[in-house]
Amino acid sequence: MTQDPLLAVPLEPESIEQTGLSETTLEHLILKILYFRGELYGQDLSNAIGLKFSVIQDIVETLKLQHQVVVKRSLGMGSVGAVLALAEAGRARAREHLEANQYSGPAPVPLAQYVELVRQQKHRDGWLTKESLAYALRGMVVTERLLSQIGPAVSAANSMLIYGKPGDGKTYLIESLGNLETSLIYLPYAIECQGNIIQVYDPIYHHAIEQEEPSVLTISLAPGHDRRWVQCKRPFIVSGGELSLDMLDLRFNTTSKVYEAPFQLKANNGIYLIDDFGRQKATPAEVLNRWIVPMERRVDYLSFLTGGKMTVPFEAFLVFSTNLNPASLGDEAFLRRIQYKMLLRGPAENEFTHIFEKFCGQKQIPCPPGLVARFIDRHYRPTGKPFRRCHPRDVLSHALNLIHFEKLAPELTDELLDRAFESCFVQEQEDRPAEESRLVIPALEPAADYCQTVSAASAS
Repeated sequence: MTQDPLLAVPLEPESIEQTGLSETTLEHLILKILYFRGELYGQDLSNAIGLKFSVIQDIVETLKLQHQVVVKRSLGMGSVGAVLALAEAGRARAREHLEANQYSGPAPVPLAQYVELVRQQKHRDGWLTKESLAYALRGMVVTERLLSQIGPAVSAANSMLIYGKPGDGKTYLIESLGNLETSLIYLPYAIECQGNIIQVYDPIYHHAIEQEEPSVLTISLAPGHDRRWVQCKRPFIVSGGELSLDMLDLRFNTTSKVYEAPFQLKANNGIYLIDDFGRQKATPAEVLNRWIVPMERRVDYLSFLTGGKMTVPFEAFLVFSTNLNPASLGDEAFLRRIQYKMLLRGPAENEFTHIFEKFCGQKQIPCPPGLVARFIDRHYRPTGKPFRRCHPRDVLSHALNLIHFEKLAPELTDELLDRAFESCFVQEQEDRPAEESRLVIPALEPAADYCQTVSAASAS
C-alpha cells in the first residue's frame, strides 16, 4: 500500500496564517498541553501540537514575557531546546481555558481545509481493476458473475444495497473489501468549526502509518506533511443493529466539552457498512431518510448543541446489508436513491464443493475424493435443501469438535459428517423415542491420566 503521487499531501504550515487558526486558539492549546504534560522541551511541545516550532515560537515568547511560561533549563539552542513549564499565572490561565474545552491534542484543522482535502482524496475513475478486486476477495470462493456484479458498485464508491438469505456471506464479502490495496489517505486528528473542536481520528477504526517525530537534535529543514493530519489506510467502519439515528450526528462529551465525529465522518474516503439493515432501533424508512441528502448531494449536515450546523463532505462508500426482502424496507422512491442493488444468491453446487474443500485446507484436514459429493447426496439432494456459504464452515467446525472431544483419528468420514450435520441444524420434532445407544456408566473416580492432569495443573 503506497501513497498515490496524484493525491494531495497536506504541507506543513510555515506561519500561523497558513494553519487557518487564530493566534488565540494556538495560545490556549499550548497552555493546555503544558498543563496536562508538565515540563516539555520546545521541540516536544512542537510535536504535541503538530506544528513547526518556528510557527509557535512567537506565541511561546509572548507567554514567557507575560510570565505564564518559564524556562526550567536549556540546551543552548533557544526555546526549541529549552525545557518549558507553566508558571502559576499560566496554570491559572490554562484552567480558565479548560472550562471551554479540555482538548489538548494536535492543533485542529479548519473545516475549510478538511473539506478541500477530502474532495481531493476521492477515488479517481478507473482506480479499481478486476484483478485487484479478486485479490481482495481471495479469502472467498469467487465467481466471474460475482465480480461483475460487485465490481462497478465498488468502483463507483457511492452507495449499494446487498441482500440475500442469512449465511450466504454478505457481511464477509463487504468486509473483504477492506483488503483492497488502495492509496493511503490523510485525516485530521481534529476539526475546528465555529469555535468547536470535533475529534475525527479514532485508533479503533483508523490504522495509522507510523511517522518518525522530529527530535531536538534532528530538526529537518525539508518541508514535510502537516502533522495535524495522520496518514492512514482508507477506513472501513461497520454499524449493526445497535445503530440509532443520534449516533449519526455529532456527540458532545460533557466532561471534555469536545465533540466526537459520527461514523460517516470517520469513514470519509473509505467504506461505511450498515449491517443487518432493517433491524435497527429506528425504522428502515427513518434510516433511509437520514441518508437521502448525503447520497444525492455528497454532503452531510451536522448539528452543535448551540443549534449551529456544519456542512461536511460525504465521500464514504455507503453499503447496506440485509437478510430482509428489500420491498419490506421502503418504497421504490426510497430504494431508488441507493445507487446499486445486488442480490447475493446461494452458491451453486460446484461453488459449494470448492468452499468445502477450501475450508478443509484451511483447517489442515484431508478431504477424501467423493466425500463432499456423497455428503450432498445424503443431505441436500433428497430434500432440495439450499446451499449456504456458511454450511461447510459450520459442519466442518462441528466435525473437528467431535474429533477433539472423542479423540478420533484426524480424518473426515461419512458418519462423522452426518453427526456434524445433525448438530448444526434444527431437526423436525417427532414424538418417538431416541435410537438405542450404549449406556455410559461413569467410574467412581476419574481416569488416572485425568487425575494426573488436574494435579499437575493445580500444582502449577
